[in-house]
Amino acid sequence: QVQLVESGGGLVQAGGSLRLSCAASGRTFSSYNMGWFRRPPGKEREFVAVISWSGGSRDYADSVKGRFTISRDNAKNTMYLQMNSLKPEDTAVYYCNAHAPLSQFWGQGTQVTVSS
Repeated sequence: QVQLVESGGGLVQAGGSLRLSCAASGRTFSSYNMGWFRRPPGKEREFVAVISWSGGSRDYADSVKGRFTISRDNAKNTMYLQMNSLKPEDTAVYYCNAHAPLSQFWGQGTQVTVSS
């Protein structure tokens, strides 16, 4: 079992930055691919970014490419999402995700609000 806890959300002005963290418990953290998803108000949850278990492969949604950076520190059992040049459209609840071939886990979410 993997338990995930997001933190770092908050209220920022457009153009500002936030760094989200996802702290994981469990000995098998490095065995999971990790990712960030978000759910804007009134909309469905959508993909944001993903990083492989080794950290060597990353991918981003087109809407955040060039602005967000996903990273992980397996020694600290933590994944990060550095968000720069934030836009009001980035306002959402952000969720941490861990997935392996036969399992998947979610955090509780952290609110990010970007004011115009």
